Amino acid sequence: MHNVTLALQGSWKVLVASLVLGAGLPLIFALGIRSLAWGAGGEAEVHESGTVAAKANPVGTVLGWVLFLIVLAGVALGITFVVATGFGKAMSFDHIYPTIHSK
Repeated sequence: MHNVTLALQGSWKVLVASLVLGAGLPLIFALGIRSLAWGAGGEAEVHESGTVAAKANPVGTVLGWVLFLIVLAGVALGITFVVATGFGKAMSFDHIYPTIHSK
């Protein structure tokens, strides 16, 4: 029974990591693209009737770039984790920022 508990604990960790990294970062990226389109005031459809597009919204542009920075931070942390593990180091989040230390 102890093995089943250990397997379930490990599978929950894999499930959470895959949801955050596998679906979460692409979702944030897609929201960033959508925010940039909203910020530019453009529309996804071409109107032949000559209707005027919406006005530009600078909040959308700022929000889009903030979302892109979050995605870049996630990618940088992932690469840092892989490289640190390859060098026999460990990355910890004991402080506000991640630190690399010997195992």
